[in-house]
Amino acid sequence: MRLLSARLIISLVVGVTLVSLCSSGYEVFVVKRNLRRDLQRRAEVLGESLAGNVDRDIEKGTHLTLQKTVQRFANREHLKGLAVYDPAGHVIAVTTDLASAMNQAPAVVLQTLKEDHETDVFQKLGDARVHIWVLPLHSPDRFLGALAIVHDAEYIRAQSLRIWRETFLSALAHVVLIALITLLIVRWSIEGPIARTAHWMRALRTGRMPSSRIGVPDLELFRPLAREVATFAESLNTARSAAEHEARLRHEGQSQWTAERLAADVRTRLGPGRLFVVSNREPYMHMRHGKSVEVTVPPSGLVTALEPVLCACDGTWLAHGNGTADKQAVDRHGRVRVPPDEPRYTLRRVWLTKEEEEGYYYGFANEGLWPLCHIAHTRPIFRAEDWKQYQKVNRKFADALVEEMKDTEQPVVLVQDYHFALLPKMVKEKRPDARVAIFWHIPWPTPEAFGICPWQRELLDGLLGADLVGFHIQSHCNNFLQTADRVLESRIDWEHFSVQRLNHTTTVHPFPISVNLTSQPPVASGEAAHDERSAILKDLDLEAIFLGVGVDRMDYTKGILERFLAVERFLEEHPRYQGQFSFIQIGAPSRSHLKRYHDLEAEIEAEAGRINWRFQKEKWKPLVLLKRHHSHNEIQPYYRAADLCLVTSLHDGMNLVAKEFVAARSDESGVLVLSIFTGAARELRDALQVNPYDIEQTAEAIRAALEMDPEEKQSRMQHMRRAVREHNIYEWAGSLITELSEVRLDIPDRAVNGTVGTPAA
Repeated sequence: MRLLSARLIISLVVGVTLVSLCSSGYEVFVVKRNLRRDLQRRAEVLGESLAGNVDRDIEKGTHLTLQKTVQRFANREHLKGLAVYDPAGHVIAVTTDLASAMNQAPAVVLQTLKEDHETDVFQKLGDARVHIWVLPLHSPDRFLGALAIVHDAEYIRAQSLRIWRETFLSALAHVVLIALITLLIVRWSIEGPIARTAHWMRALRTGRMPSSRIGVPDLELFRPLAREVATFAESLNTARSAAEHEARLRHEGQSQWTAERLAADVRTRLGPGRLFVVSNREPYMHMRHGKSVEVTVPPSGLVTALEPVLCACDGTWLAHGNGTADKQAVDRHGRVRVPPDEPRYTLRRVWLTKEEEEGYYYGFANEGLWPLCHIAHTRPIFRAEDWKQYQKVNRKFADALVEEMKDTEQPVVLVQDYHFALLPKMVKEKRPDARVAIFWHIPWPTPEAFGICPWQRELLDGLLGADLVGFHIQSHCNNFLQTADRVLESRIDWEHFSVQRLNHTTTVHPFPISVNLTSQPPVASGEAAHDERSAILKDLDLEAIFLGVGVDRMDYTKGILERFLAVERFLEEHPRYQGQFSFIQIGAPSRSHLKRYHDLEAEIEAEAGRINWRFQKEKWKPLVLLKRHHSHNEIQPYYRAADLCLVTSLHDGMNLVAKEFVAARSDESGVLVLSIFTGAARELRDALQVNPYDIEQTAEAIRAALEMDPEEKQSRMQHMRRAVREHNIYEWAGSLITELSEVRLDIPDRAVNGTVGTPAA
């Protein structure tokens, strides 16, 4: 710190000195220029007043009178004297003090005699610095000679030296003062915070700081450093927690998937290969807010699961770029390195026109495939134009993916969801050496239901281009195999759950997706939970004793209307809970410009209004509808404060809200009421499972949840948390990549001969 202070002071001293010198130099220049101009002006005025008298005396030939005139003006301030010369340069009259110096005409006088115009010069005359002003003399009919006026200019030099001296003394005083002030600033404003930061980092490094006090010390003067220190602290704390957790698991003889284990496992399995992920939603969006650009992370479990893998192998994520500032953030190839704070992999953005997005995403994917795959009694809509756009966009992504894989040997591709059913085959046609998997995040319907789609053969053909097709649960795998068996000419291997078609084998297996549950010791429900609940109630201006929560996109598959009816029925059957139980529904608007979704939002609001109108009194109401997007961090307090969570989906591939609620309950309290039509119901068997269409059963489950013994709540939550912890998001990604890496590729002869790649086991 002393060395830092010394360097800082020296830098400031040098800086102040240079500034003072430059400022003084300019001041001397200005003063010198002004003094010279003043002297020139005085000489000119004196010359003009003398010229008439001198001209007359020369014409008359009265040299004695001329000498007296010259001598009379020699006593003026700073005036050294005068001299008069004839046209030949011989002196006619000169003041006594200049007789020896000006007896011979100086060059400036000869120049005036030659050129016949006024001339002046600053020069040394003997040992003195002088200014000589020379003006020609004329009579009406002839040239008479020249008058030289000589002023002493030493005072100008003296003035300049005085300014330099005063400046030096002033600079010296400033340097001393600044040095003292700098020492005080360094000690009070810099040395103190840095010392505290050093102490904080030492405590962090040695593990003496609890995670609850991980906040960064005040570094207001060094905000960029503070951000980096915060990132460092978070990374170090995460790494230490992961290491401690791994050590604990080894001691207990367990093997749990973590981000670090996933990254290490993928590096080993992929070898020289790289991972390429394709999804509609991008992991990072650049959004413009006024004149600034912010980077946001859309809520998605995929980012949590796949980012460690992509970072480990410097992979590439291809996605639709639809952020308002996305195009300004990429290079000419549409690429940008992410994460922003520590770039480890590449995000390749694919641009879509409004017509392409409308037809491929909103049309075919969400008005066609989404209702087709969900048993929610909404009629799917299939349009030929939407199908064309779906094909076009799949081809656009496939071409971009092949371009990104151009210089990669043995690439591994993970395609995400129903937006890209055609992409696996398109990629395999260009790169048969690539290992390709597609994970279908939504249910797969029965063959009869899927037969509604006019392009079922093309969709299945595209999907079977993959080496591995993944679903959440086994029944969806079975439905897919039955559909392929019925629609296409293929051979189904039910023992190994695979499809062989056109000399290509596709394996079909379940991979239940999950969330990340950090291993935290149980937290007793007490003041923290009470404070969070009080804050929520105050924020909502609500009075209630018991709280329920639901978190969903406003989608007809989520059973929100059925949930509201169950709350209404519960209050009818158990009126003692009126005025005590409130249900908070966090509903994120989704695809609102599609008519079905727009109508649903209106229905949900109307139903909430009707039920509240029926039961509401004073500051209590049964339903609170929060209709906006909430971040993951904003939702967590609601999970922790709720007595129960309602997940009443009519049909869902998995439903991660159920697992997020369990992961949030480190207090091992709270009850999950879960639809039997979700994939999560297969794993979370200790939830109160209900048929969401059975309003009476769901209402009874709400009562049972509120009146359940604390010991039973804790036991159920412990079992569910263990299930989520053991089968977390990293296990999902690890299992998927592990199985894909072990697939034996069916590479055609042309590839074996070296056209595309080499055969792989």
